[in-house]
Amino acid sequence: MYVKSRDHRLPEPNIQMQMQRHPFRISVHYASLCQIRITSCSRSFFLLHTIPLVCSSRPSLSLLSADRVPNIFVPAIFSDNRTLSYLSVCMSISASQWGSPTASRRALLIHGFTMSSNSWEGVAQLLVAEGYFVIAPNLLGHGWRQGTDYSASAFAEDLRPYFAMDTSYDVVIGHSFGGLVALSLLPFLPKTKETTMILLDPALEIVVEKIAMDNKSKFMMKIMNVRTADEYMAENPAWSRRDSVLRALGLSMCDRTVVEKIYGHNMPWSFSGLFKNIPPNVKITVLASDPEFGSACDLELVPRDVERLNTRVLTGIGHWIQYECPDAIMDEIPLPRANL
Repeated sequence: MYVKSRDHRLPEPNIQMQMQRHPFRISVHYASLCQIRITSCSRSFFLLHTIPLVCSSRPSLSLLSADRVPNIFVPAIFSDNRTLSYLSVCMSISASQWGSPTASRRALLIHGFTMSSNSWEGVAQLLVAEGYFVIAPNLLGHGWRQGTDYSASAFAEDLRPYFAMDTSYDVVIGHSFGGLVALSLLPFLPKTKETTMILLDPALEIVVEKIAMDNKSKFMMKIMNVRTADEYMAENPAWSRRDSVLRALGLSMCDRTVVEKIYGHNMPWSFSGLFKNIPPNVKITVLASDPEFGSACDLELVPRDVERLNTRVLTGIGHWIQYECPDAIMDEIPLPRANL
């Protein structure tokens, strides 16, 4: 599908209420947005505000409707960053959703540093197939969002609306820095709802020297010089083209100051203490990547004497577990097996 405009300026969206099938959805038409190629690969909706559809029926919820804007999947022709930058403008939203809001189970997925909500597409589709409604927010400083406080607790506070009116989730998954944000959400989880939390290779502790000499410069270079999907595929043979494109898109939508601010606002970088206060209704599994493949999570820092806390090393799998081994994630989620 081609979408064209007369120039590269973004037009004002034509907003109209759809009061028949979805009475509280505002659909935004981008029929003349810019010259890009996109294909429809899911039926998800995209929130424009940080209030979840699942717990509210107020007409102030503004959504990008999937039947107006196909879900943002990019086919093999994506290899230039000029087109990438146009597509990223389409995706400047605060959350992605997959599945039906009336599903009996819900999942909250929290992306990592320099990524976006859309990076969860593969895992989200697997969850939807198992009967889940899936929500993935864009964190502060990501997906064109802005912020002033970039501490992990501020990220968690920013996600508090997703728990409004006692909204609960059967599964909460966080990747990398998103895993630290997920741990910071423990006080917001309902006290009576059994919840499975899965942390994907979270960097629990980082020494100051490593931050100054390695991590900051590495991430800043990636944001300033976003590589193409082809380059990511060449470097990561286990990634699909979809995942490679979404990695590049996540970087292209980052606030260029986010690296400095996140590291600066979280010093000392020490989060292993968050495991001390796991509620009795929450079970946590830490999936760590193979140390030989650059694991960010040191399992020696994960307490071994805490109930409802398990760890597992994925041999041969790198930091991007959701791209390289999504089945390992699904294996940790309690699923009905009556149909097998």
